[in-house]
Amino acid sequence: MPRLLPALILLSFLGCSGSRKPAGEAAAPVPSPGAGVAATLPAPDPREAKLAVAVTGLLEDHHVRGVKIGDDMSRKAFDLYLRALDPGKMFLLAADADALRVHADTIDDELHAGKMDLAHDGAKAFAARLEVVSKVVADLLARPFDSSDEEYVELDADKLELARTEDELRQRWRQRLELEVLERVATMEERLAAASGGDAGPAALDAGVGAGAIAEIPTTPEGREAKARADLADTYAARFARLAKPDPLDAASELINAVTAAFDPHTTYLPPADEANFDIAMSGSLEGIGAVLREDDHFIRVVELVPGGASWRHGGLDPGDLILAVAQQGEKAVDVADMRIDEVVAMIRGKKGTVVTLSVQKPTGDVVQLSITRDVVEIEDAYARGATVKRNGAKRAYGYIYLPSFYGGQGATHSAAADVKKLLAELAEQHLAGVILDLRSNGGGILGDAVDLTGLLIDKGPVVQTEGEGEHDVLDDEDPGTTFDGPVIVMVDRFTASASEIVSGALQDYQRALIVGTGPTHGKGTVQVLADLDRVAGRGSNLGVLKLTFQQYFRVSGASTQWKGVVPDIVLPDPAAHVDSRERDLPNSIPWSEIDGVKHDVWPRTYKIEDLAAKSAARVAKDEVLSKVAERSALLKKRLDETKVPLQKDAWEKRRQQRRDELTAAIPDPAAGPARMVVTVLDQPEGKAKPSADGKIDDRVTRWRDALARDAWVDEALAVMDDLVAASATSGHSR
Repeated sequence: MPRLLPALILLSFLGCSGSRKPAGEAAAPVPSPGAGVAATLPAPDPREAKLAVAVTGLLEDHHVRGVKIGDDMSRKAFDLYLRALDPGKMFLLAADADALRVHADTIDDELHAGKMDLAHDGAKAFAARLEVVSKVVADLLARPFDSSDEEYVELDADKLELARTEDELRQRWRQRLELEVLERVATMEERLAAASGGDAGPAALDAGVGAGAIAEIPTTPEGREAKARADLADTYAARFARLAKPDPLDAASELINAVTAAFDPHTTYLPPADEANFDIAMSGSLEGIGAVLREDDHFIRVVELVPGGASWRHGGLDPGDLILAVAQQGEKAVDVADMRIDEVVAMIRGKKGTVVTLSVQKPTGDVVQLSITRDVVEIEDAYARGATVKRNGAKRAYGYIYLPSFYGGQGATHSAAADVKKLLAELAEQHLAGVILDLRSNGGGILGDAVDLTGLLIDKGPVVQTEGEGEHDVLDDEDPGTTFDGPVIVMVDRFTASASEIVSGALQDYQRALIVGTGPTHGKGTVQVLADLDRVAGRGSNLGVLKLTFQQYFRVSGASTQWKGVVPDIVLPDPAAHVDSRERDLPNSIPWSEIDGVKHDVWPRTYKIEDLAAKSAARVAKDEVLSKVAERSALLKKRLDETKVPLQKDAWEKRRQQRRDELTAAIPDPAAGPARMVVTVLDQPEGKAKPSADGKIDDRVTRWRDALARDAWVDEALAVMDDLVAASATSGHSR
């Protein structure tokens, strides 16, 4: 056990700079906020000295990188701090950044001395610009916009420099607000069209702002434009009011998290207020929508969906989505930008059976409204589920096991490994020729269960290695024998992470399973711990916790799962190929590395992977759904680069309709097609819906079975299994 763990809790789950001033040239002074805003800025917190020393010591002594915070790390942290202070480049001027740059080389010295001068200078600079911007926005929204001029707004902040003048900043806001008005007016018009039975787009499909909203939409174009501006004025006034009232440790937190982000994306400081909500952020709103959320710049981002939760069953919310607004049933939407995560979670939570509507921005930039009925997590949906599956017209049936996460732990009534063992034993009794283990979108969980599950398919031996703080450990399967010894295919995707990567990587290294997936897995091969800062700095300090990356996972081959993930033996089209969602896409992620492998058995291979891959590629090219996936992904990837949007009304509407038509034509709809396979669920072989305790029909298993029967990716995995079994029979080999 690592040396620092007495003060730590091991985590068993996943989660703008201006030009430099020439030497000798004085930087402009940091602007000061006016009396109104200045009164709301808290004074430097007396806890900051202890906080700075405690966090600095933990980072330098226990982080897996093993580096000190010096000038190089200071400069990297400074750039990250500026980016976090104004990620959209909509507040600060270039002169503000230049004035703050005097701290760029001294963050390390300040922290070691228990000081946070940059944090407070930055807070003052932002408060000053917030005061200016709030007045600018109110003024701009007080009169109609002219949408007849031919001009474009750039939406990618990375392609912008900080504004040089207040006039330039005003124009930036004017363009952004003009675009938001166009979008709101279009949504109102679509909802009116839907109410009158006309053609309506996706924005009109959900109730959005409540049942009474249709009656509130003006009947004239001028009225709708005025309403859009008035609603935006209320939204921004509330947002700016929240920004103007930071908590005592907010300034310090922002600076410390810039430093931790320079180490890696998973090392994070949680002040006491965030620590109190840590369980909410990690376990999701189990009595609400069942989503794991985290703060991301000014918004709340969906990290993952809780298997069995309302969002998981709804199907419209995805990891990576940004939540922009929340509306209660029958009420107006509330903008949640710059709102604390506990406040957002409180809004999303609610009584079972009530509806909450989320305004969500997809990674493509599209904004949709999703109306989700709140519910408790259906525990059975979160457990492993098994079936026998047979392709239409095929001779053989195979086993199929879906595992949404590695659940279990002390006191749990179920564990992933135990449930999969039971399903494997049941499938083995049927003498099936092979089994598919589906780990797609499995974000990990209990490490011990990952080791135990791997042991069900290998005789015995090492499963995973860990390294950190100069220590090396090997976790073994010490239970001889297998529960199933036939051919195995493991299905993965870019959301297969952590413990799931350990299983798929070990089975690939043993040559025990063929890995079939849509590309490399997520690539998270690091381990985090929670360091109680009060135990470091002294009881009663009330400092919060530091989530610290202190170890790495390594496969038995010696290769890290970090960054590269597990590369499938056979690659299928990726429906999420346009999304930069893997570990390697995160700034400052720990690089891939390699250590010595450990001795392990290798199962004799009775097939040639290249032959199976060639046959699979030929089938995919002819498949009506899979062949379109690449086309859709290419279209969405192209859209991510199209960040300039026209503000001339006709041009904007033409672009909007063209993008909608292109996407509709490129979307494969497997649910609309016929079933591709016959599915018999193991715990419900008759396939009939069962009545629940309250007498209502519980058709969850039936819906799962029907969706599986149309899954093009599972269908192709079964075809690969056919080829694999045929190749094994031809070789005359049996284990």
